[in-house]
Amino acid sequence: MKIAVWDTNVVRHDQKIMHFDILVSSDTTDEQTIFGYGEQYLRTRSFATGEITARECKFCHIEHADENTIQSILQHGFAIIEMENCT
Repeated sequence: MKIAVWDTNVVRHDQKIMHFDILVSSDTTDEQTIFGYGEQYLRTRSFATGEITARECKFCHIEHADENTIQSILQHGFAIIEMENCT
């Protein structure tokens, strides 16, 4: 499966920058859908954050997904890779 990687940076309530990628099927191109996936992920965090918009979330590249990512996308519509300040 080819996936689209959306590079996302969101300001936390403590002013730290969260950095994570939203991974979706390469067929998923609607930004509002992708931002919604990011908002869904942010609601699982134990701290408040800013909103996700085109300023914070940008298409980065297409790549081939590993099996875990494919399963998450098939089950939830998306997967997340946490990189900085996500916990």
